[in-house]
Amino acid sequence: MGVPRGPGRWLWWTLRPPFRPLTYHAARAMFGRANRLLGSNWTLHDLRRTAAYRMARDPKLALTDVQWVLGHAHLSTTQIYLPAGREEIIDAVRAHHERAGREAQVVAVPAPGYRPDSLEELFGRNR
Repeated sequence: MGVPRGPGRWLWWTLRPPFRPLTYHAARAMFGRANRLLGSNWTLHDLRRTAAYRMARDPKLALTDVQWVLGHAHLSTTQIYLPAGREEIIDAVRAHHERAGREAQVVAVPAPGYRPDSLEELFGRNR
């Protein structure tokens, strides 16, 4: 609706004419209004980090391409987005235990230095 489209055009535009590319400060103000309405505290940098993490984890996208999109001078800066998130690690460890057959050794007496009540809380009655 009046906003120029196509390759090489800006992604975000003002809503009212005259249409012009949304500036950084206008985008920050937009996020501020949305945060007040939602009771949240998202920032433009949060969007950038989320996009970077998702792109870095995409096996069909080269990390050097992600580096270029983010404007990082060094690949090592882009690599910080490669480590798996907490949920992915937990899922991987659970899958490992399922593959291992979940057979744990039953220790009748905890090793010295462990409090039985702590172990009970962590592992339940059937250790």
